[in-house]
Amino acid sequence: MNALDDVIDSLSRLPGVGKKSAARMAHFLLKSDQSLCERIAHDITVLHDRIHPCRVCGSYTEDDLCAVCSDPGRDRHLVCVVEQAQDVQTIEAVREYNGLFHVLGGVIAPLEGIGPDQLRLSELVARIMEGEIQEVILATNPTVEGDTTALYIQRILKDKGVTVTRLASGLPVGGDLEYADRLTLARSFRGRSQF
Repeated sequence: MNALDDVIDSLSRLPGVGKKSAARMAHFLLKSDQSLCERIAHDITVLHDRIHPCRVCGSYTEDDLCAVCSDPGRDRHLVCVVEQAQDVQTIEAVREYNGLFHVLGGVIAPLEGIGPDQLRLSELVARIMEGEIQEVILATNPTVEGDTTALYIQRILKDKGVTVTRLASGLPVGGDLEYADRLTLARSFRGRSQF
């Protein structure tokens, strides 16, 4: 195995990158100016030193508090609960939500040995007990594990004096009924709203 094969192997370990994509990236880097490779290598090297979880919400930041938690213009009565830190960026990109976030760090997945104790649930309850939060929006993925986690959170927050809501799920805009799976179609019927 040579240096090029090593780079291809390393890149193919990234999520969503197969051998062909990794090979294209490696060949691109080989053809590029060496300064680009050095910059990418440096940025990756310092990543763990500079980025860490926000002490309040668990999203990634370089500072003590992330940009969302430190923004005085955010609605502090709303907290959106997400599975991973990258979900914060996804929701922020839509520009429809102006509340706070809480990153769980995963979902309840018994087959993988992940129970409620491995998630940031006690931190969520502690934030709610401070009294400012009025609504908790559960934005876990519409999977068995995401639904299980959402149900568990709903139960532990039942008597905490907050409204618990779940993001709507169902048919995508522009989607055809014939291509919808049964679970998505069932969710669409259950989550229907008045027109």
